[in-house]
Amino acid sequence: MNEKRTRWLALYVLCLGDLMIVLDTNIVNVALPAIQGDLGFSPSTLAWVLNAYMLTFGGFLLLGGRLGDLLGNRRVFLGAVVAFTAASALCALAPQASALVCGRGLQGVAGAFVSALALALITALFEDPAERAKAMAFYGFVMSGGGAAGVLLGGVLTGNLGWHWVFLVNVPLGAAVWVIGSRALPADRASVRTRLDVPGAVLVTVALVLIVYAVVGGSDHGWTSAQTSGVLAAGAVLLVGFVAWESRCPHPLMPLRFWRVRSLIVSQIVGMLWSAAMFATFYAASLYLQRVLRYSAIEVGLAFLPTCVVMAYVSLRWSSRLVGRFGTRTPLVVGLAMVAAGLALLAMAPVDGHYAADVLPAMLLTGLGAGLALSPVLLGAMADVDPADTGLASGLVNTSFSLGGALGLAVLVSLSNIRTAHLTAVGTDPAAALAGGYQWGFAGGAVFALVAAVVGGLLLPRSRALESPAAGEEVVAA
Repeated sequence: MNEKRTRWLALYVLCLGDLMIVLDTNIVNVALPAIQGDLGFSPSTLAWVLNAYMLTFGGFLLLGGRLGDLLGNRRVFLGAVVAFTAASALCALAPQASALVCGRGLQGVAGAFVSALALALITALFEDPAERAKAMAFYGFVMSGGGAAGVLLGGVLTGNLGWHWVFLVNVPLGAAVWVIGSRALPADRASVRTRLDVPGAVLVTVALVLIVYAVVGGSDHGWTSAQTSGVLAAGAVLLVGFVAWESRCPHPLMPLRFWRVRSLIVSQIVGMLWSAAMFATFYAASLYLQRVLRYSAIEVGLAFLPTCVVMAYVSLRWSSRLVGRFGTRTPLVVGLAMVAAGLALLAMAPVDGHYAADVLPAMLLTGLGAGLALSPVLLGAMADVDPADTGLASGLVNTSFSLGGALGLAVLVSLSNIRTAHLTAVGTDPAAALAGGYQWGFAGGAVFALVAAVVGGLLLPRSRALESPAAGEEVVAA
C-alpha cells in the first residue's frame, strides 16, 4: 500500500475512533428511560448516567493530549481505545446503577484521551495544507454528523435489542479501530524527554471537573445557589493556581507560550460558542419533535437524516475547496452565520408545526453552516502549533468544545425552563408552553452562533488561500 493510501486509511481509522466517542455522547440519551426501568435509577440519580461521563471527559482532555506528546500519540491513542472498549463492555454488563455510573466515568476518561489525540494524529499525518484541509473536512463531518446518527442508532438499538446494545456496539468498533490502527498509524516520533508535570496535571484536571460539575448542575441547583457558586469558585481558584504553578515549573504541562498563539486562542473561543449553539440544535430540536410534535425516538432520528446528508456533502465537497480558495476565516464566518440563521428560523417553530415547513428548512440551513464552519475552526486552531505540542493543542481545542457544549446545554435548558414555567403560570396550554420554551432555547443558540461569527470575523488572523483553484479541484477529486 502506497504512502498516500496508508495516510487516508489512518484518517478513516482515527475518525472511526472519534465516531465512537461522538456516538456515545448522544446514543445513551434515547436509552435513558429503559435504563431507569431496568436498573432502578431514581429520577434524580438518572442524570448521573450522563453526568459521570461528561465530568471525566471534560476534565481529562487536557491531560490526555499532553500525555500523547510525552509518551507518543499513537501509543496513548491505541491504549485509550482498548480502555474505552473495555469500559463500554462493563457498562453493558452492569448489574446495578452504581456499576453503570462507574463504567460511564471510565468511558469518559478513555474517551477524552481518544478524542484529544485523534486530532493531533491527523495534524501530524497531513503536513500538506491542501490535504490537511480535506482531512479536517472529513473529520469535521464525523464530529457533526455523529450526534444525529447517535439519536437514530440509539432509537433502533434500544427499541429492537435493548439498552445494553447502546454500549455493546462500541466493542466491535473498538476492536476494529485497534486492529487496523495498529497497522495503519505511523510509529511515534521520538518522545519528548521530560517529566510529567504531576502537580499541574492534578490542578487543571480537578479544576475542569469542578467547573463541568457546576455547569452541569447549575440548571438543577440554581445558577446563584451556594452550591453552584461555591463549586465554580473552587474551580476558578484551582485554575489560577494552575497558571501560577505553570509560570515557574521547569517542565510545565501547558507552557504559557500557548496563550501567545492568537489563532489557537481565538479558535478555542469560537469553538466553545459554536459547540454551545449546536447543542441547541440537537437537544432542543429532539425534544420539540418528541414532546410537541409527538415523534417517536426512531422518527426523531430519521428527521435528523437530511441534516446529516447536507453536513456530509458540504464537509466533504465544499469545505476544503472553500478553505483552499479563501483561507479559513471567510468560510468560518459564513458558516456560523448560516447556523445562526437556521436556529433563528427554528425559534419560530409553532406548537402545531409541520416538519416539512417549520423544521426541515431550518435544519438544512443549520447543517449547511455546520458543514462549512467546523473544518476552518479546527484548521485555525492547529495551524501555528509546534509539532511537539499537537497533543496538548488538540486537548485544548476539545476541552473548549466540551465546556462550550456543557455550558450551552445548561444555559439553553435554563432559558427553556424559565419560558415554559412562565407560560404555564399564565394558563398557556402545556404543549404550547413547551414549544415556547424550546423557541427560547433555539433563540439562545442563534445568539451563540452569531457571537461566534463576529468573534471569528474580527479576531481570527487572516489566512491566505492554501492553493490555487485548479489545485483545489484536484485535491477534492482525489
